[in-house]
Amino acid sequence: MALLLLSLLGLLLAWEGGQALVPPSELKQMSAAGSKYIDTEVENAINGVKQMKTLMDKTSKEHQAILHTLEETKRKKEEAVQLAREKEQELAAKQEVCNETMLALWEECKPCLKRTCMRFYSRTCRSGSGLVGRQLEEFLNHSSPFSIWVNGERIDSLLERDQRQERQFEDLEERFGLVEDGVDDIFQDSTQVYGRMYPLFRAPFGGFREAFRPPVQRVRFFPRSERVSRELHPFFQHPYHGFHHLFQPLFEMTQRMLEDAHGGWEHSLGGFAPESRNFSDDRMVCREIRRNSAGCLRMRDECEKCREILSVDCWQTDPAQSQLREQLEDALRLAERFTRRYDDLLRAFQAEMLNTTNLLDQLNQQFGWVSRLANLTQGTDGFLQVTTVLSKAPNLEDPSAPADTQVTVQLFDSEPLSLTVPGDISWDDPRFMEIVAEQALRHYKQNTIE
Repeated sequence: MALLLLSLLGLLLAWEGGQALVPPSELKQMSAAGSKYIDTEVENAINGVKQMKTLMDKTSKEHQAILHTLEETKRKKEEAVQLAREKEQELAAKQEVCNETMLALWEECKPCLKRTCMRFYSRTCRSGSGLVGRQLEEFLNHSSPFSIWVNGERIDSLLERDQRQERQFEDLEERFGLVEDGVDDIFQDSTQVYGRMYPLFRAPFGGFREAFRPPVQRVRFFPRSERVSRELHPFFQHPYHGFHHLFQPLFEMTQRMLEDAHGGWEHSLGGFAPESRNFSDDRMVCREIRRNSAGCLRMRDECEKCREILSVDCWQTDPAQSQLREQLEDALRLAERFTRRYDDLLRAFQAEMLNTTNLLDQLNQQFGWVSRLANLTQGTDGFLQVTTVLSKAPNLEDPSAPADTQVTVQLFDSEPLSLTVPGDISWDDPRFMEIVAEQALRHYKQNTIE
């Protein structure tokens, strides 16, 4: 046994040809110096995660204000739509006053309206003319001139837009919750690392968690949907894919959708005069006709008999109809204004989340790696262990230059890693272990983020 120990000591003290440079006692001191550098970087990373948490808490508070504004806007929009529907029903009950006149005009309006709509669709839209034609035929056969007389498609458009807004809001809420939970997970894991490094600072001794976790009461109007959670579940397994990617595709899709919707509001809002068609966005018109044949009613101004329906004066025999139509128009105008306001709020919320998640990603890329240490058991010798320090073979191109030093270390729970330090920096130079620890940590971060 003594002979074996002497042989090992001789190997450690040899200098030639890639042999070990330092004895085991020096390796322990070098490990302690490297671990001190790593400790400092871990503390910096924990402080960086605190910045992430603070930013997310601030965003959550702002999010609550946005939710309440959205809810209030939605309530006013729904009240206006309900009032419009009530006024429409009241007018429908009185339509028999002019029924005979309008029915005669309607029979002449329908063929023109169908031809105009199908001509536009066939010329502008890509496919589906046959199906759209059959749907339109059925729609017109089951409709009455009253649909044109009261601009009935405006209520249909409002109800359809409300459904799309509802789906968009639920998706936004789901994605916001994933970001919020993701940041919270990183923070909670980081507090565990801090607690193991500084056990005396655990609660109730002025704990890190309580000091940097201001209470934020979360309010969610919709439960977490299984569909979206399942689609985005890989985010939790690979958080370094980024928070920003949760909102970027959704924002781009919503921008296109809102631009399309904006085109739909460009009709005249003043009175019941014939509105001018606006086909500046043909894609929106094609999509509207495919979804809802009532979209063809927007083309009524192209047909003389359809225009005459708009000008039928029924309130000479029933003056109350004039007041009802004014009330209906006021309610529609109000509902459309609140619908646009709701769109603006959703768009502002998404834009804010794009900015916030971009900042979170920057902080996460820089500091989030520390959360991966939550389940790591730190040994008494520190996070970094130096196992060998070898002199590499001399540089054949420049034999006079000092040979580089090869150092094998183990950082945290990673596999042993071989690093190279320039030969002009001696192993007993304080910079030596700083270089080794910095290289090891950089390699660990790269592997963690990947």
